[in-house]
Amino acid sequence: MTHPPYVDLPTLTALVSLPAAIDALEGALRAGWPGQDPLRTSVPTQSGEFLLMPSEGPRYVGIKVITVAPGNPARRLPRIQGTYILHDAATLTPLALFDAAALTTLRTPAISAVATKHLARPDATELVVAGTGPQALGHVLAMRAIRDIQRVGVLGRTPESTDTFVKTLVDIGISAYPAGAGDVAQAHILSLCTTARSPVVPDAWIGDRAHLNVIGSHKLTAREVETATVARSQVVVESREAALAEAGDLVMAFADGVPPSVIVADLAELVGGATIDPARVTLFKSVGTGWEDLAVAALAYERLSR
Repeated sequence: MTHPPYVDLPTLTALVSLPAAIDALEGALRAGWPGQDPLRTSVPTQSGEFLLMPSEGPRYVGIKVITVAPGNPARRLPRIQGTYILHDAATLTPLALFDAAALTTLRTPAISAVATKHLARPDATELVVAGTGPQALGHVLAMRAIRDIQRVGVLGRTPESTDTFVKTLVDIGISAYPAGAGDVAQAHILSLCTTARSPVVPDAWIGDRAHLNVIGSHKLTAREVETATVARSQVVVESREAALAEAGDLVMAFADGVPPSVIVADLAELVGGATIDPARVTLFKSVGTGWEDLAVAALAYERLSR
């Protein structure tokens, strides 16, 4: 038996660009891929947790096995590590192994871009991103792939991390600056990409026509936005089942009395033409689902096999 190829981050990004990942995910939505994937399974360990995310598509099946170790950054190790295994759907033969963190780094901003493409105002030029890690960078690049973003404001945990990330963006030719309350109020798109347990942007800062991508957590006890923001938003989720099981931003708002009817569509319904009021705030809450990994891994494997 031949050993399946291993796809690391440089190989994955060479095979699948952000625009290609965005197209693959939207194509999978239109083809009805998001079906009845099992919810993410969490297995606690002494230093963190294992997360298991299986999915089945027409030609391929796959499973992501990742670990989350909150103490790792202090050890100068990645917080998230793991492996994605892609199989043939008919024979269940393993076809390829992927760096799971690399796959997550690509598909998460790509799925936010699919939502933003259908939710943000077409003339959006101002982006503010909360966070300074790989997901923040991925979201800046993804938003620029689907809108004519002219400037990027950065909300970091510390002035030092903010300045470092601003320099990273400037060094690759992106106009960026440390953001404050007034910049958030003027932002057309807000991407919240933090590991915060409590809201990072007060509702009073957020403009009336802003679009928010809220992707930082899949924990019921963590949220990046206030209840008031959820209450006045048109919320879109990957799936209602996953959101109700894992999205602390929403579940805590519902516990505060916000009706679940603020969820106006899932992604498949949105791509299929769900009606959205352009004069109101829109919010995409992502917890990450297995079919997203499968769609991007399948595309990468097919390109690798040419």
